[in-house]
Amino acid sequence: MLKKLLPMLLVLVTIFTLVPFTTAGAITYDIDFDTKTEALELINLDTDSVVYAKNADKKMYPASTTKIMTYIVVAESVKDLEGTKITVKKSVLDDLHNTGSSLAGIYEGEELTVLQLLNLMMVPSGNDAAAVLCDYVSNGDEKKFVEKMNQKATELGCTGTHFANAHGLHDPDHYTTADDLYKITKYAMTLPYFTEITAQSAYTLPPTNKSKEERTVVTTNRMLISGDTEYYYQYAQGIKTGHTDEAGYCLVSSAIYDGSNYLCVALGAPSLDKDGKAIEERQDMIDSANLYRWAFTKLQLKPIAEKGNPVSELPLKYVWGKETILVSPEENLSAVLPADVNTSSLLVDVDVPESVSAPLHAGDVIGTATYSYAGQVLGSVNVVVTEDVARNEVLHVMDVIWSVISSPIFLICAALVILLVIVYITMAVRYNKKKKELRKTKNYKGPRH
Repeated sequence: MLKKLLPMLLVLVTIFTLVPFTTAGAITYDIDFDTKTEALELINLDTDSVVYAKNADKKMYPASTTKIMTYIVVAESVKDLEGTKITVKKSVLDDLHNTGSSLAGIYEGEELTVLQLLNLMMVPSGNDAAAVLCDYVSNGDEKKFVEKMNQKATELGCTGTHFANAHGLHDPDHYTTADDLYKITKYAMTLPYFTEITAQSAYTLPPTNKSKEERTVVTTNRMLISGDTEYYYQYAQGIKTGHTDEAGYCLVSSAIYDGSNYLCVALGAPSLDKDGKAIEERQDMIDSANLYRWAFTKLQLKPIAEKGNPVSELPLKYVWGKETILVSPEENLSAVLPADVNTSSLLVDVDVPESVSAPLHAGDVIGTATYSYAGQVLGSVNVVVTEDVARNEVLHVMDVIWSVISSPIFLICAALVILLVIVYITMAVRYNKKKKELRKTKNYKGPRH
């Protein structure tokens, strides 16, 4: 019996010793005026946050705002924009006859640099310049150029965009969204010459092999023309207009005032009335300017999280004489808010453990803090511990021991060991009792006669 019980006891002890001892945005606001443009999005570029949106994900025809993507493809395909020269082909210009295209007035056989053509494409919105650039980059295969446009749109995270040409003339399969066009424009603004070109109210082309005289072209963006009393907006910086009957009036613009930088995408402002007659009023420019005025006067960039400013206090384990530790934002965080909002009224959701264990080092990431206003998330930031804390090994070992002996596995194992010991003792007692009885029987010689 003892031989059978001993292996069982050894197995239980082995299992017990193998048990581990330790267990380890965008926020948008309401405006106080009406807009007539079909799709609008206003973005604060300082924080890369949308502050106003109207049908921002609706598929719209972009018209000549397409040329922003055309600029991107050309700028990334030609190494030397200023030094590369292109000779204008007659066949390229002929393809635009009777299309109603806006033209920059370039000539057949004219030699122009890529940079000159980019100016002629973006300032007066020359479809002829766009076509020449497309032909050059694609070696005469427009489909290859368009493929690059769509590939780039995908790379930039556009989900509602598909291009069919390089100039923006109407095609049912040529569309984008206000939000996608923002992503495209934001990227274009990082490319050489883009912001300088698109901020011009006019561009002067020097004499060429086909013209002995300078030629000056004027921007189609009337927000940039100081003499235009109807649409001039002194803080506007660019960027690109567009118009077809199907697309309506379109405008991508930017504006800077008092250190604040905004970009506005306006697609689908009415250009035809119900009778099909042309509407001269540029509602895209009116709505854009009104949005800028609203943002500059009603909104303000405010600090909402400050590095080193505690946001929570957590229970601390394994330290003598110190029960808690402070955590604070890893970095400063700002957000665009209504000017009259006090940041102390913001909701802060701190996602951290119930407690933390030493050792800790200042700067260790513990969790996150998410800031909200009016039910919308403003932004999130990592929270970190604010000081170094060493671990007390005695407290740690005591906690490990307690964790082990209070664990369900330990209690089960201990109960089984006790049970087996009881069984062993019981069996041993019975065995010894039987052994004594057997001895008595063997020693019993019977009655004497």
